[in-house]
Formats: sequence, C-alpha cells, structure tokens
Amino acid sequence: MIQVLWFLFLISFFFIYPYFGQRTQLAFVLRYIEKRLAVLKQLRDEVRERTLNTIKKYIDGGDTSPIEKELDNLLEFFYIPPESMDPSGIVYKLEHILEIGDSRFEESVAKMAPKADIHRVKSLSNLVEVARALNLIYRVVRHYYLLGKRMANYFLALQIQIQLPMIMELAESYRQASYAFLKGIPIGDGVGVLSAAKFVKESKPISETEIAKDTWLNVVEFEGRRVYVVRPIGPGGTVGRPGEAVRKLVYEMDTKPDLIITIDAALKLEGEETGKIAEGVGVAIGGPGIDKFKIETLAKEKEVPLYAIVIYQSIIEAITPMRESIVKSADSVVSRVKELIKSKVPSNGTAIVAGIGNTVGVGL
Repeated sequence: MIQVLWFLFLISFFFIYPYFGQRTQLAFVLRYIEKRLAVLKQLRDEVRERTLNTIKKYIDGGDTSPIEKELDNLLEFFYIPPESMDPSGIVYKLEHILEIGDSRFEESVAKMAPKADIHRVKSLSNLVEVARALNLIYRVVRHYYLLGKRMANYFLALQIQIQLPMIMELAESYRQASYAFLKGIPIGDGVGVLSAAKFVKESKPISETEIAKDTWLNVVEFEGRRVYVVRPIGPGGTVGRPGEAVRKLVYEMDTKPDLIITIDAALKLEGEETGKIAEGVGVAIGGPGIDKFKIETLAKEKEVPLYAIVIYQSIIEAITPMRESIVKSADSVVSRVKELIKSKVPSNGTAIVAGIGNTVGVGL
C-alpha cells in the first residue's frame, strides 16, 4: 500500500504538479500585479486631475473640454530618437528633436493656461511631464500584466512582479513631485543650481545676462579670479542649456578658462547618506548627454581641466521637495568650489562654474 501511494505521489509530482502548480503560481502573481496596477491607475488619475485643475486656474472660464483633450494628447506624447546606424552628428540630431519636444510642451501649456506667466508655464510643463511619466508607467505595467495573463506565461508575469516594488516607489515619488511643481517648491535635483546661486551671492558681481535659452550667466570676481557662473533661470521649472552656454563662452566670447567645474545631484547607493558630497573629474550632467558632450568636446580641444562636485541622493529625493540635509550641503559645496578655484586657477585666471539641475523654486 505504501509503495502504491509513493508511486502515485511520484506521478503527481512529475506529471501533474508542473502544470497545475505553475498555473496556481501564475494566478497568485497576476493577482499581486493586478492590485498594484489598480494603485498605479489611482496615482495616474490623481496626478492628471491635479494637473488639470491647476491649469484651469489660469484660464478665463468657459468650456474646459478642449483643455482636457489637449492635456490627454500631451500625456500620450512621445519622442522618437534619431537613427543610430550612422552615429556621426547624432548628438545634434537628438538635441534638435528634444528642443522641438520642449517647445511643443511649453506652447501647448501656454495655450491652455493663457493667464500664466513664463515661469509658471515652465513649472506647469514639468507638472504635465510628471503626469505623462505616470501614464507611461501605468501603460507599461498593464501591458505586461495583460500579456502574461493572455499567454498564461508565468515567467513573463514574474519579471514584472520582481520589478514592481521599485516601480511603485518611483510612481509614488512622481506623485510627490507633482506637489513640488504645483506649488513651486525646490526639488532635490536643484541643489546644483542652489549651490551656484550661493556662490554668486558670496562673490563680487561684475555682470549678468541670459547667455542661452533659459540659462543665466553671472560674471563675478573671486579673490582676483574671474568666474563665469552658468545656471538655469528660475523660479520656473527648467534645466536650461548649460552645454550651449559654456560653448558660447569659449567659442563666441573667446573666454579662455583655466578650469571648468560642474555641480549636480547624483544617485546614491543604498546605505549612503543623503546630502553626502563627493569630488571627481569629468562633467557632472545627467539627462540625454547633449550638454555633457558639448562641454567634454571643447574641454578636450582647449585642454581645460574638468572637475565635478556631486551631492548624493536617491531618485525619489531628486524629484521630490528638497530635504533639509540636501539644502545644508549647498554651503559645503560652495566651500569646495572656492577651494578648487584657489588651488587650480592662477591669480588673474578664469574659471567656469556650472550649476546643473531643475531650477523650480530656485530664483536668481
């Protein structure tokens, strides 16, 4: 009898369990994804509604259905990267496409909110971008959920289940980021801009002007050295064109820098302290790489040393209202910038300091 039972157990284990057991596991995984998908939909709808209600505050009244339609169109907006089979000139092709996309967003938001000033339009554009990002996250998760369900593919569903905790954390951070752009509160990514602004205030001013689109240039004197400080124009939400600004300084204004310093936020590793400062070489600029490419190219051609200072934070802290520890780190960054200039730039020499980041809530 025992041998018969053991034989039946082996048969069920090798022939029946692989089928029904995996289907049972698939059902549990799909149920887990379904619950998280409902939360993602709620977050997406919440931020969309918040964005719509904010835009409605800057209209003259009347029918709001065209605004809703235009907003929904922007939430489905996409960028097609340039062809990379022949990489020659691809950076400038990408720059052209991104500039068209940015202009499209700002023009659409300005049309939807005619009463908003230029700085508010930029912050509203960022708010729409946040809603667009949440919409994309929801669509991708829903795609893999429905695909795994339709094909009864356990491993396909398992892949998205493994990534869901990080995806949910990112989605929640986008929800919090919407409050920052709604109220014009500085975010963690703006610490580079804040540091540059502090350096300008602690130096002797010479001149100031807009050198590139959404990019401000302050010329200051620091202990006998002339320093060109490049940063986005606030308090609207923009990252400016730091690469183009530095390019104009070197090629069009015939500036001969002895040193280029970039300041930006950087992603920390788990367990590291928020607001920790590190110094290195290279160009500290995130994003698609256009500004980074421009500065690296001219620095190589002119043989200018590149130094970078970064402030560590998580991706969530970078796009949500700025933490106190990040704000305090700006003072330490300014001290390091001063030390670098004094040690690396000769008396009567020239340096370029670029504050990188989103300048929402950070004024001139």
